[in-house]
Amino acid sequence: MDLRKIKKLIELVEESDVRELEVKTGEESIRIARGEIARQSSAPTLTEKIISAPVGEGQIVVAPMAGTFYRSPAPGERAFVAEGDNVSMGQVLCIIESMKMMNQIEADCDGTVVEVLVANRQAIESGTPLMRII
Repeated sequence: MDLRKIKKLIELVEESDVRELEVKTGEESIRIARGEIARQSSAPTLTEKIISAPVGEGQIVVAPMAGTFYRSPAPGERAFVAEGDNVSMGQVLCIIESMKMMNQIEADCDGTVVEVLVANRQAIESGTPLMRII
């Protein structure tokens, strides 16, 4: 593998949320990994605690990353939570698909979901309000 390709792979890893990349071509292999210190963003791996912003009453759950919002674990399955549901700290609220990875978003407080602010399968940006918990 030539040096230009390796440099390009390093740039791609630095510009993305990917923490580790391994490429095998024939008998050649390269593995690029970055540690916590080198991370420029808060890219989740499997689960991500929600970012919440206090409002007049309750907390607004805010998307920690850009991606596609999913209310259920798979098409046709029951939503993780619905308006009126009680939730506990650590309970999965939704999934955000980002860069082909499914990231579970968990509650960081106990409460009741009073409003879901995003439609299922909607494209969202980091910081998008997702739901309100009181």
